[in-house]
Formats: sequence, structure tokens, C-alpha cells
Amino acid sequence: MKDKARKRSLNKAVLKIYWQHTRKYPVAVGLTIFGVILTQACFLAAPLYMRKFFNLLASNAPTDAAAHQLFAMLAIVAGIYLLEVAGRRIEMFSNIYMQVRVMPALMETAFQHLMRHSYNFFISNFAGSLTSRVNRFGRAFEGIFDNIVISFMPTAFFVTGSVVVLFLHNKILGTALGVWAVTFVLFQLWVSKLRQPIRSARAAAETKITAVLADSISNQNTISLFSGTTHEQGIFHDVVQAWAKITSRYWTIDSLIWMCIGLFITVIEIGLLAGAVHFWRLGLMTVGDFVLIQAYLITTFDRLVAINRELRAFFSNFADAAEMVEILETPHEVADIPGAKKLKTTEGKIEFKDAYFYFKEDVPVLDNLNLTIASHQKVALVGPSGAGKSTITKLLLRFFDIKEGSIEIDGQNIADVTQDSLREAISFVPQEPVLFHRTLRENIAYGKRDATDEEVYEAAKKAHCHEFISGLKDGYDTYVGERGVKLSGGERQRVAIARAILKNSPILILDEATSSLDSESEALIQDALQTLMKGKTVIVIAHRLSTIMNMDRIVVVENGTIAAEGTHTELLEKKGLYQKLWSIQAGGFIPDDGTGVEEVEEEDAEVTE
Repeated sequence: MKDKARKRSLNKAVLKIYWQHTRKYPVAVGLTIFGVILTQACFLAAPLYMRKFFNLLASNAPTDAAAHQLFAMLAIVAGIYLLEVAGRRIEMFSNIYMQVRVMPALMETAFQHLMRHSYNFFISNFAGSLTSRVNRFGRAFEGIFDNIVISFMPTAFFVTGSVVVLFLHNKILGTALGVWAVTFVLFQLWVSKLRQPIRSARAAAETKITAVLADSISNQNTISLFSGTTHEQGIFHDVVQAWAKITSRYWTIDSLIWMCIGLFITVIEIGLLAGAVHFWRLGLMTVGDFVLIQAYLITTFDRLVAINRELRAFFSNFADAAEMVEILETPHEVADIPGAKKLKTTEGKIEFKDAYFYFKEDVPVLDNLNLTIASHQKVALVGPSGAGKSTITKLLLRFFDIKEGSIEIDGQNIADVTQDSLREAISFVPQEPVLFHRTLRENIAYGKRDATDEEVYEAAKKAHCHEFISGLKDGYDTYVGERGVKLSGGERQRVAIARAILKNSPILILDEATSSLDSESEALIQDALQTLMKGKTVIVIAHRLSTIMNMDRIVVVENGTIAAEGTHTELLEKKGLYQKLWSIQAGGFIPDDGTGVEEVEEEDAEVTE
């Protein structure tokens, strides 16, 4: 029952959202409906004049007067057909005008809402599945609107008109056609309702195929490295076969439905013509009446049979639209409060106050964390895997909301300010940067989208990526491939640093920003980072401890709390977790009254989070 109620709720939501966008074009919608009515009126009128034509033909001798009457009747029919053509053009062009505006607006609405979902939402869903939902949401509108306005509405108008006209000529035959039409439509609705669960299951199976395809294609390199091609083929085989099994059932049911439709058509056609013969024998029907009946029957059959296909497409489109509407109705996990103001950064002071966070309620990631980072202070976060270092930065960026406590920047609770203004105040260089499949110029300028070419070049030079970019055939206009795959890890990292340099925010987060660089590049980047960090509040997530020895303060995080803090030398003297991590990386050290270490071996060893 809950599933049915949820489905009804989603269907109502689909219609509501579609109508909100459609009603912005009342003239186009009105003209479309006018065109439909005019066209169907012509379809109803033409057989009436053809009836008179054949009655004249059957009841008159071949004389000039009779021929003039027949030609006049044909002229009227030709005029009706021309009017029908005009009605179709009005319907078509009005429909085109409206749909080419509504469909992009729907996709933009879906995209806007989708991109406001949280970090957690995106890591919990396949990118390919989300992409498919946005695309199908726009296309489904076209299908649903065409189904209603260009199929269901004209069919209802024409069939009703046919029944009325036939009833006026013969009440028994008109009533018979009306009862049959209603029964036929009810049968169509009934079987469509029965078929809906398997239709939805088929749509879900198609979405699963898309998701598996996207996952495998985006991880092709990993599949090759781990010799996983056969394994992935097995996974894809399973989802394709699941789709094939559901599709087989779907098509079998469809074939049975078409058999029933054929029986319905045979019964009414033979029945009405037999009745017409009976009334002709009694002198109550003419040859023209037979033409009228047959013309209406043929068109009615075509329309009602098409309803079966249209209902199938209609519900399929509804299922596609409902998948996206479900996302649209999912509240944003991280959202701006009503009336949220922009963050004003004056000093860049950061404070975590009694911060408590968890993914699973009984397993806290941060447990009553209290951390203050003074303005322009450079702080490194270190600790073992799972200690909560990355979580601290994700909470500061508000990828997640803390469960208890608060996070403040310059005395302003980040939950009370807009997310855009918060993230404008923070530059973030991840350990593994991902780039857009756009040009190098666009990727660097993403840090400041109105930057001039000169500003882009200057940032690239400071990040030491100008050198390799200048050596490329297309230079800054080189496309980097999906996620930046055409660049090496070090090149991607330098582009990400250039982007952060250009953004020039008062708060800087570095997630081991030099980890992908060779020794020569690292030396250059370290110099660029020193320039970048000047005058900023800096948080460095440190995996390679040799890179954070000169930080103002090192904070050791363990089990979601602060285990220790101090300078590199102070923490070594305390002989706690930091000394243990240092020993693992250094492979042995000799205390010195200067740096605290005289000889360091295997500096490139990493403690990953």
C-alpha cells in the first residue's frame, strides 16, 4: 500500500511540475488545443459530406445537374481537408514553440536542484544514473504532453463526435458504438494498470544497465590493472539478462493484450455492419450511411488501437519522469537556512566548538571536537587512517552538517551563511584533483571565472604548470579529457594549485597538495605554496610528515578527538602518536636541538588516510 501511495504521490508531483512550466505559455497551449479541436472537427465533418456524395451518386441518374451537385460536394470536402491541414499546422507550430522552451527549462530545473544536493548524495549514486534521469526528465515531458494533447484528447473528441453523429442517424447503432468505445477504453486502462509494475521493473533494469556501463567505463583503467574484464563482463551479463527476462514477460503480456484488442475490433465492426444491413433491409439506412459508418469505424479503430501504444508510452514516460521527481522531492541534506546571509571574512579565524559528527550514530567520527585556528595561522592535521582529518575539512566546507556543536569563521556560524559564500572564502587543493573535460585555460580560470588571460598565465607560472602547458600543441586551449585523464597526476595537481592561486581565498585547505609530484616539481611547488599561503589561514592534511615540519602548529587527531598539538619539535619530545608516525615514515631519527631530526630516510613513505 505504501508503494502505491508513493507512486500516486510521484505521479501527481510529475503533473504538478510539468504544469508549472507549461502554464507559462498559455497562448501556445491554447493554440495547440484549438488546432486539435479544429482538426478533429474536420475529420468528423468530411465523412458527413461523403455520405451525401454517395447518396447522390446512388440515387441520381448520370446527368449534368447531378454531376454539378457531386462536384460541389467534392469542393466542400476539399475545403474541409484544407482546413484540417491548417488546424494541424497551428497545432504543430504552437506545440513546437512551447516544448522547445519547456523542455530545456525542465532539464535546467532538474540540474539546478541536483547540483545542490550534498557531497554524500553524489557519492551514494551512480553518475551515469543521475545523468540519465536528468535527460529523460526533459524528454518525458515531450512524450506525456504529446500523449495527452495530440493523442488522448483528439481520440476522445473524435470518438465522442462519432458516437453522437451515429446516434443522431440511428440510436441503436450509435449506442452500440458508444458502449463498445467505453468498454474498450476501460479495458485499455485496466491492462495498462496491470502492466505498470512490470513496466517500472523494466525501466529500473534499463537504469541499472546504464549505471553499470557508466561505472565500468569510468573505471576502465582499474579494470585493466586488476585483470577484471571477465569479472565486469559477468556483472554486465547479469544485469542485461535480468533486463531480458523482464522484457520477455513484458512483450508476452503485450502480445496477449493485442490479441484481445483484435477480438474487440472484429466484434464491433461485424456487429455494426450487420446491424446496418438489417436497417438497410427495412429502408432505414442508405449507401451513404454505410460509407459514414465505415469511415467512422476505421478512424475510431485506428485511434483506439493507438491508445494502447500511447498508454504504454504514457506510463513509460511517467516512470522516467518520476525517477527524477523523486530526486526533486528529496530534501537537500545540506541546505541554506531561509534568509541566510553571505559570509564576511575579515580575519579568517576558524573555531570548532563541541563538534560532534557521525555517519552511524553509534560510531562517532568526531567526538566533542574543540579546535581553534587563529587568523593567518598555518595548521597541519595528522593522524592515522580514519582519525577524522578529512572529515574536519569536509565539515568546514559544509559538505556535511555537524550533528551537534558549531563551526564558526570570524564568529559566524557556517550553518547560518550561504554555502556559496562559505566556499568562496575557502580554496581547496585535494590530494587527487579532478578536472573538467574542458581546456586548460577554463580549468585554471574556474578559480576566478572572470579572470583575464594574463591572470591565468600568471597563476600558471606561479604553480609551475606554464612550462608544460606551453609545450603542448594547443597550449592553454588543450582539452584535458574526462576528469583530466590526458594529464599526469603531477600536471593535474599543478593545474589545481594554479586554480587555487587564482581564486586567492582567505582560507586555504591543502590535502597533501604535492603528493603526486616528482622531487624536482615538488621543490618548485613548495615555493609556490609558500607564496600562496602568505596572509592566509591554512589547514594542511598531512600524510607525508616531512612536508609540515615548519607549520605554526601541528594537530594530532585520533578517534575524532585532538590527541596532541604543538610544533614538530614539541610533539617529538612528547613521545606520543606523532613520534610513532614520524618513526614509521623516517625509518629512524636522531634528535637534534635544531629541527628535531638530523637524518631522515625513506621520507617519501606515506601514512594514508
